[in-house]
Amino acid sequence: MKTVTTMMLRCAAFGASGAVCLSLAGCMSSSPIWDAHMGEAVRNVMHAQIVHPGPPTDDDTRGTDGRAAVAAMNNYDKSLRTPTPTASPFVIGVSSGGAAMSPPSGDTGQ
Repeated sequence: MKTVTTMMLRCAAFGASGAVCLSLAGCMSSSPIWDAHMGEAVRNVMHAQIVHPGPPTDDDTRGTDGRAAVAAMNNYDKSLRTPTPTASPFVIGVSSGGAAMSPPSGDTGQ
């Protein structure tokens, strides 16, 4: 009988402490914390996308030479004119390795 009473008292104490915590949590406001960090993620992503944030007057040239750019554009153009053929347009994401699907020997499939 003593264990049942102690279990009931523990459950009541746990329930009462839970009710107190929930009622106090309703008084807390997290909005000032959120407002203080408003837009940080967007600013971080925008700064990460900037390639060269320095002024345009530096002598640090970035880019490729003309021959490499022309060769890259010609290869790109050629790849669009003659795309590599796929094995079957109806099979997407299926490996071509392995044996073909056929019924076991002696099975007619009926």
